[in-house]
Amino acid sequence: MSNATSTADDILACARTLIIAGGYNGFSYADVAEVVGIRKPSIHHHFASKVDLVRTLVSRYREEAQAGLSTLERNIPDPREQLKNYVGYWEACITDATAPFCVCALLASELPILPEEVALEVRAHFRTLASWLNLVMERGKRKGRLQLSGTARVEAEGFMATVHGAMLSARAYGDPKMFGVITGPLLDRLSARH
Repeated sequence: MSNATSTADDILACARTLIIAGGYNGFSYADVAEVVGIRKPSIHHHFASKVDLVRTLVSRYREEAQAGLSTLERNIPDPREQLKNYVGYWEACITDATAPFCVCALLASELPILPEEVALEVRAHFRTLASWLNLVMERGKRKGRLQLSGTARVEAEGFMATVHGAMLSARAYGDPKMFGVITGPLLDRLSARH
């Protein structure tokens, strides 16, 4: 890996941490320069503007999320287990603080103030996740593995909102266990009765 690539990756990782801590307006290039240990012009060399930096960050985040969902699809055929693993991923990230919040969920709460280039990426993440959840819900219902109380689309949107809300509650209470307290009953409700 070249030095330029690793510097760009360091800048993106730092920006991600700072956004999760304080939102889009909660950091500046000066903050990134201090944490990464470089000068502000070096950041501009990699990312011309903050909009460019955050758009790139969200675009990469989306790619990582899509890769994770593809891995779930490949390795876990059962729809119910896919949902459990998706929730389990976030539960682990919140518990060990490696990713205590979905960067797109956090940025979605700031959509009215976000530059359009960033907003488009955030919306695309939500559409991709909702689409995948919709397919999982449809497959789960068809195979008798999930018990839906509404359409697959409504269940998918509700599932996504509950997971994101559980992240918010865990943060608000300062208690990572709140995530599982909220998502556990959701998974139980969706599990088909045999």
